[in-house]
Amino acid sequence: MYLRLSCFIISFLYAITMQNFAPIALFVYNRPEHTRRTLKFLQQNVGVEESRLFVFSDGPKQAKDKEKVKEVREVLKTIEGFRSVEVIERKTNLGLANSIIDGVTKLVNEYEKVIVFEDDLISSPYTLQYFNDALRRYENEEKVMHIGAYMYPIEATQLPQTFFFRAATSWGWATWRRSWNHFEPNIDKLIGQFTTPLKHEVSIEGTMNFWKQILEFKAGKNNSWAIRWYASMFLKGGLALHPAQSLVNNIGHDGTGVHSGVNDIYTVQIGPNPITKFPDKIEEDKKVYEIIRNFLRKRKGTLLQRVIRFIKGKYGSVKVQ
Repeated sequence: MYLRLSCFIISFLYAITMQNFAPIALFVYNRPEHTRRTLKFLQQNVGVEESRLFVFSDGPKQAKDKEKVKEVREVLKTIEGFRSVEVIERKTNLGLANSIIDGVTKLVNEYEKVIVFEDDLISSPYTLQYFNDALRRYENEEKVMHIGAYMYPIEATQLPQTFFFRAATSWGWATWRRSWNHFEPNIDKLIGQFTTPLKHEVSIEGTMNFWKQILEFKAGKNNSWAIRWYASMFLKGGLALHPAQSLVNNIGHDGTGVHSGVNDIYTVQIGPNPITKFPDKIEEDKKVYEIIRNFLRKRKGTLLQRVIRFIKGKYGSVKVQ
């Protein structure tokens, strides 16, 4: 009897522990090598064996994409190391934005929270641990709406280990259903709520082109889910948690990404250590805000550096004498 009771208690505690690990949504399309690398690094994460993985494989947009989509789906058949793996193969092409919106909505409705990866992110061994710790810690803090794993290439010693900042990054992130319920996909409804001062604030005092991205979406020049998510958060007064040193790096700035050209401005060194400190005060860190604002203001460098970057992006590498 006692043995049976002990087994029941252990099973019950194990089930509770399992529920504390957020499901991972991985969005893939037509890049098999990027997908392999993203999975390889995820599989090295602490806690991966307790994590459910849901892979959303978008259908081919054009006939020429069919073979690569098929290659990606072959890679997905070999996934190991997670608690469970479910692959959702789209028959048609939803596009990245609609695929993410649909997938995130599905998982938060079922599990209350989600960790989101795209197919071009390599991660630290402690990225999942960071996400799950933060999701548990701020679960009931309405003002905290987003957990980001990426941070700009700023010297980490200038920043606290983790902090709150208004902007949401899209390269490796997590959220809860309570937050995602505030996501407004209708760009007209979003634009209608922005006053002139708010346009300035959302753009970090004009140092980042967030308002321009909103207008470009309205004009059909981009199809970003991320700018609508950040705008939705911002209008609700939401905050995003960030690490001082990035826990992911985007390997898609090689011209293969949907929204990414050849670019190295945002390349980072991944932090080698686990995150152990989280802010107690639920407010934007003013000192950090100034540091990030100054980085954004200077991030593109001198005119010569911008010209070199433009040429590299258009024609490949360039040698400067």
